[in-house]
Order: sequence, then C-alpha cells, then structure tokens
Amino acid sequence: MRYKAVLFDLGGVVVGSPLAVIARYEAVRGIRAGFLNRVVVTAGAAGAWARLERGEILLEAFYPAFEEECAAAGCSIDAREMMARVSEVTVPRPAMLEAIRRIRARGLLAAAVTNNWVAEGEGTGVLRAHFDAFVESSVAGVRKPDPRIYELACAKLRIVPPEAVMLDDIGSNLKTARALGMATIRVADPDSALGELEELLGFPLR
Repeated sequence: MRYKAVLFDLGGVVVGSPLAVIARYEAVRGIRAGFLNRVVVTAGAAGAWARLERGEILLEAFYPAFEEECAAAGCSIDAREMMARVSEVTVPRPAMLEAIRRIRARGLLAAAVTNNWVAEGEGTGVLRAHFDAFVESSVAGVRKPDPRIYELACAKLRIVPPEAVMLDDIGSNLKTARALGMATIRVADPDSALGELEELLGFPLR
C-alpha cells in the first residue's frame, strides 16, 4: 500500500533517549536497574509521571510527588536532578532530521507524537518546523499508548491510521498504533530503523 504519513516519537527516536539517561542515573546513584520505570508503570494513570505527561501537573509539583512514589517503593531519589539530566539529551539526531526532510520532499506528511511535559525549555520547540503536525501529550491531555493520541495525529494530517507508519522506542506504544492499523517500527538503533522505514516507503532516507 502507499503510505501517506510517518509519525515519529521524539525522545529515543528524533532526539536522544531519556530511557538511556534514566538508566545511567540509576547506575550512578546505585539504584537497581529498571526501578524508576517500575515505579512509573506501577503508579499507572494516576501516578506523577502520567499526570505530568498529560499536563495535569507541572514539574515543580512533579518532583515531590515522584520522589514520594519512589520512597514508597523503597528508594530515595532526587527527581529534579534526574529530570535535568533528561532535558540535556533532547538533542536532535541529524540523520533523523534528514530522513524527515526527505519524507516531506517526496510529498508525504510527517508528524511528531510525543509524551512530554510543560516547561521543557527549548527541548522540543526547535523541532516544530520539521513536522506537518506536532502532537504533545501535555497539550492534548492524553498520552501514549492511549489510542486517542494517534487518532488525533491522524485527524490533524487528514489521514486514516492504515495510511501511516509509526516509529517509537517503546513497544507498548507501538502495540496500540498497530491495533489501529498502522505499520510500526521499534527504534533501538536509529540507523537500522531508518533502513526498515526505507523498505516500507520505497525510497532512500539516508
């Protein structure tokens, strides 16, 4: 089939990976690997991280709330330090920006679909010009993997989900996109992911 659009996650795909930073933070602080992600998952939709990404709380309220959740799970952390480290890696990957440029030059659409939070400084703001649509969880009030965020992106692009390819570094986010009919690519290594995307689209991106 002919795809009309490519949807990109930002962190871990178009910019550096916050997951890698959090893993390093755990290692440096002597926190067992995967602890922070387990806190986020266990807390679920009512947790501090989910509320931050839906724009329901700001960073200043997030810090103590997340620290409390971590303490309840058995570990003391400095949430402000952790998030400062995360913000430092939101640097664009040139190869991804070039791929997006080529996609749009071929007449296809490109959208960002990102779980983010308010007050990230310039983190994602500088990227807006590269996309035809920019869907942020903190603005939309809904976060991946909720299907509504993908439906919102498709509506903005005036396409239906089966006409899109979605790139993300988190499997659970792609599972929902796939259920809507999108083609999906899990991004572990950016270059390999671009190779997969080239096969789907049928033209070079690198």
